[in-house]
Amino acid sequence: MKVLLTNDDGINSPGIEALYNGLSAEHEVWILAPDGERSGMSHYITLREPMKFRRVGERRYVSSGSPADCVILGLLTALDFCPDVVLSGINIGPNLGSDIVFSGTAAAARQAAFMGVPGIALSLDGFSPPFHFEPLLRLLRERLTEFVERWGQGYFLNINSPNLSEHDMPVEVTSPCVRVYHDALAEFSTPIGDKYFFMNGKPVETDLVPGTDWYAVSHGAISLSAIQLNPVSHEHAKAYEQLLLARR
Repeated sequence: MKVLLTNDDGINSPGIEALYNGLSAEHEVWILAPDGERSGMSHYITLREPMKFRRVGERRYVSSGSPADCVILGLLTALDFCPDVVLSGINIGPNLGSDIVFSGTAAAARQAAFMGVPGIALSLDGFSPPFHFEPLLRLLRERLTEFVERWGQGYFLNINSPNLSEHDMPVEVTSPCVRVYHDALAEFSTPIGDKYFFMNGKPVETDLVPGTDWYAVSHGAISLSAIQLNPVSHEHAKAYEQLLLARR
C-alpha cells in the first residue's frame, strides 16, 4: 500500500521515524510532516498566510503548517497519487479520551477521513526514552491492510499503546474516557508592565472505567477507538426539540 505519514511532533520526532522504518519493507511510505513542534494545535488549518513546503529527502517533505495542513497538502497537491491510508504519529505521549479534542495527532487522522482516506492516529503513553514503539509497529504490520479494507466513511481510528516492551500485547476496542483538566495560568510581568501567561495546572485526572481507552492502556493493553466525524448528540438535540415544541 501507499502510506502517508504525518504527526504533530515534527519531522525529527523518533515516533514518525519508527513508523517509516517499521513499515517501509512492506509498503511505499511517504512523510509529509510539520517542520517543528505542533502539539496541541487541534484541527487548526492555515487560512490567512502562505505555507512553506519543501523536500528534505527521498519521499520526505516538511511544511510550515499544522498537522491537518500537512494532510491537505499531501492529498491535494504534494503527492501525485492518493495514499491508501494516512498514519499520524507515533505521538510522544498519549491521546486518550477528551485529549482527542486538543490533539494535532488526532486532527491529522480526522482530516484524512474528512477527505475520504482512512486515517489512523497512533500515540505512545510515554514522554521520555526508552520509547517502546514495537507493539504498535507489530500491530500495524499484522493488521494495517485489514484496517484499511474494513474502513468505512465517517470515522477515524485512535490507537494508544502503553510504553511497554511486551511481545504479545493485547488489543482492546474501547470508548474514549473523560479526562478532567485542572487548568490554570501562570502570569509574568515585564519591567515595563507587559503581561505574559503560560499554561499551568495540576495533572490530568481520569477515572478508571472498564471499556475505556485509559483503562485498557493503564492495564497494559493497546487501545483502539473508532471516533465519529459527526459530533452531533442526537439525545440532547431531541431534548431541546421537545423544549422548543413545549413553548409553542
